[in-house]
Amino acid sequence: MLVNLSDVFTSQRGEESKEIPLEMTVYQDGLQEYPILEKTPVSFTFTNIGVGKVSVKGNARVVLQMQCDRCLKEVQQPVDLQFEIEVYTPDTEVEEADYQEFMEQYSLDVEGLISNEILMSLPAKVVCKEDCKGICKVCGNDLNLGECGCDTFVPDPRMAAIKDIFNANKEV
Repeated sequence: MLVNLSDVFTSQRGEESKEIPLEMTVYQDGLQEYPILEKTPVSFTFTNIGVGKVSVKGNARVVLQMQCDRCLKEVQQPVDLQFEIEVYTPDTEVEEADYQEFMEQYSLDVEGLISNEILMSLPAKVVCKEDCKGICKVCGNDLNLGECGCDTFVPDPRMAAIKDIFNANKEV
């Protein structure tokens, strides 16, 4: 959804508040798609802060369906978004680092902005619970349900050469 900001860009020190419903049903990070289970409308405050510049403040909340990084169970991951950015008119000269892909002429692309903010707000690791044990490296069973009995002994790799010498000299 595009929000026309031309009125805010042209008014001197003008301010406008809006609530925009979030139309996204799926968040895509480039590799995977995550269904959006719950979402709130995006609350915006647009403030003219100079010639060709507008401050955009906002907040929203989404709940994504993701997988636990340890045991691969489905997890509901809430993401609270709080942001404050500056946007510019197309004829305003800005440094390349300040360029925003979510501006189209005098309109703000809400979906693009929210996608960017979700990406910046996602946790590095998603876990179903803090003490999640994950899955067995041998058989793949969920260790949260109980031990599987697999041998999980990992030999010291520094001793591999000595083990090879003993195995070569072993009599049959």
